[in-house]
Amino acid sequence: MRSRLLETRKGQGKSRTSHAQVVDDLGKAIVSGVFPIGTILPGDSDLLQRFKVSRTVLRESMKTLAAKGLVVPRARVGTRVTERIHWNMFDNEVLTWHFESGVNEEFLLHLYDIRLAFEPFAASLVAERADPEEVEMLRRLALAMAAPEHTADSLALADLHFHLAVTEASHNPFMRSLGGLIEAALVGMFRMSAPPSSNGFANIADTHMAIVDAIAAHDGPTAYKAMEFVIFDGRQHVLEAFAALADA
Repeated sequence: MRSRLLETRKGQGKSRTSHAQVVDDLGKAIVSGVFPIGTILPGDSDLLQRFKVSRTVLRESMKTLAAKGLVVPRARVGTRVTERIHWNMFDNEVLTWHFESGVNEEFLLHLYDIRLAFEPFAASLVAERADPEEVEMLRRLALAMAAPEHTADSLALADLHFHLAVTEASHNPFMRSLGGLIEAALVGMFRMSAPPSSNGFANIADTHMAIVDAIAAHDGPTAYKAMEFVIFDGRQHVLEAFAALADA
């Protein structure tokens, strides 16, 4: 399980393809507002000179951005940046560009809304469907969160591994496809909050173990409530972190 948002992007530029470089640079510029909503992107000649790529690479890059909902081509007008309602917020690159541009309280709370909509139900499915090996794996992942040497990033990664394992153990492929949203919410929470030793994350292993215990008992409703509690707890950390910033 790799964490895209937790991985550093330093040094990746040289290894990325020309297509990936163009998509990343333009996507980041759109999300950050360098190219505001409703504006027309620079013309092909300008972009070809800027990126030093072929016309074919540029065309395919624009198709990729259009598939993510960020732009729409208009004949004799150019490529226009679309309204945010058209952006594919389930796309991992779009989420990454938001974090690189800086996310606000509203953005993170929207992520928690989505998590509340599907993760508790995923936990209840796991209580019905998980085999003993999957339950044991979830128990190990919950215990791993109790390691005293965790940093904010390593604890976020341990938490991510647990929640992705829950979606996988639900045996519902649609649940697993939402892993990027879980990752974004967790990275946002841990990076906004204080170091784990001082911000109330000390009980994180216990709250996640409550999910495992309910799953092991094949108690779907309790697994649902235990997962719901964990997500509400994370949401509260986000609210407290932004409140502390406002008071600073």
